[in-house]
Amino acid sequence: MTEAYDAAVIDIMLPLLDGLSVIEELRRRKISTPVIILSAKRSVDERVQGLRAGGDDYLTKPFAFAELLARVQALIRRASNAVEPTRLTLGDVSVDLLKHEVTRGEKVIDLQPREFALLEYLMRNAGRVVSKTRRASEL
Repeated sequence: MTEAYDAAVIDIMLPLLDGLSVIEELRRRKISTPVIILSAKRSVDERVQGLRAGGDDYLTKPFAFAELLARVQALIRRASNAVEPTRLTLGDVSVDLLKHEVTRGEKVIDLQPREFALLEYLMRNAGRVVSKTRRASEL
């Protein structure tokens, strides 16, 4: 690594060098970038080996992309000591992430769970282009 990264996602079964060796080399070089290990290996011993090698989290395949994204966000949040917001506001629309409540002005808007997740995602990515393909894989 020549640049600093917020987090890394490393598969154990890489073509030239196994992922655990990559993680061990990062740690040997004192690179503290948080690492999520991806693997088809599911046994407790294999997960423990990955965490002992320097991984910060371990996710087995197959996995939901939304779960991977949430784990990456959690690692970055913990590494930066940032506090995750409990309310998102854009214009007169407000989303309370704890109560799962949406308001526009003074009016409460009832949304289904998937609609709520989509609105939250769009508000978190306000001002960015969000492709249909990217969003579909995260919901």
